[in-house]
Amino acid sequence: MSKPAFLRTASIAVTVAAPAVAQADEIMVFAAASMTNAMAEIEERFEAATDHDLVVSLAGSSALARQIQQGAPADIFISANPDWMDTLEAEGLVEEGTRFDLLNNSIVLIAADTEAEPVEIGADIDLAGMLGGDRLAMALVDSVPAGIYGKAALESLGLWGKVETQVAQADNVRAALAFVATGEAPYGIVYATDAMAEDDVTVIGTFPAKTHPPIVYPAADLSNRDTPAESDFLDYLQGPQAREAFERQGFVVVTQ
Repeated sequence: MSKPAFLRTASIAVTVAAPAVAQADEIMVFAAASMTNAMAEIEERFEAATDHDLVVSLAGSSALARQIQQGAPADIFISANPDWMDTLEAEGLVEEGTRFDLLNNSIVLIAADTEAEPVEIGADIDLAGMLGGDRLAMALVDSVPAGIYGKAALESLGLWGKVETQVAQADNVRAALAFVATGEAPYGIVYATDAMAEDDVTVIGTFPAKTHPPIVYPAADLSNRDTPAESDFLDYLQGPQAREAFERQGFVVVTQ
């Protein structure tokens, strides 16, 4: 027996009026290793707020950029150095109009001795004497941003030539931090944010900002695909919850 006409009409009306359900998506984020702690917090909060699945790959910015050049399926790139973002942008790998400066940072001299006394970092510091015959831990000085900034600071102060042969280079800044935290190197140069994340090191000095290029972290959507979820994440990075997470880890959020 067929339904009365008014029931058939009501059924159709309910079907048409049913709200569309937003589809969750997976977002692959390539982010500088120095953002490890902040990104862990942001990943958890963003997923809870949006139901999107955030997959974060952390490494040195140079390694991540090269993977992107080779076709890695990343959606978002956050670099610890503008130069690597410039490179990808010049190759057409960055979605036009999506790049923005997200964070600032500073570099510090850390010691494995948690009771080490502060030092004034300037041209007069006897860093070679402090090292004796030991190593100075740094990220790769010719490719990883933290190492590039550290080398620039040492060169600016006239110290690089005195300690160059004693530098123990690590693949990324977190690996350099680990060298000092485990006592494999008595001193190291890392970001201030990395030092905050490790209880087994002590910051004994901050390199003056004028000794190295400004430390800027640009973020951008990559051009391999374009989804609403990617825009959602870039918006989230510039929102209050992400700001709180970044500031908790010692970053300075760039005012948009």
